[in-house]
Amino acid sequence: MNTKHSKPSAQAVVKDIRRATRKQYGAEEKIRIVLEGLRGEDSIAELCRREGIAQGVYYKWSKDFMEAGKRRLA
Repeated sequence: MNTKHSKPSAQAVVKDIRRATRKQYGAEEKIRIVLEGLRGEDSIAELCRREGIAQGVYYKWSKDFMEAGKRRLA
């Protein structure tokens, strides 16, 4: 049997589709989401659920936002 032209596994196909269809957030969207989180009207968990992002992503964006502000003020 020739395994050179074997089909990719179903998991690999699903992973590739998810990667290709993942939403890309622009700078303005990231800033809007971070500022909404800083307002504190909703919990971070609720905000992330509503926006469809992981909490880790939110906290990374928040850290980047604060670091950029700190550099700008220095």
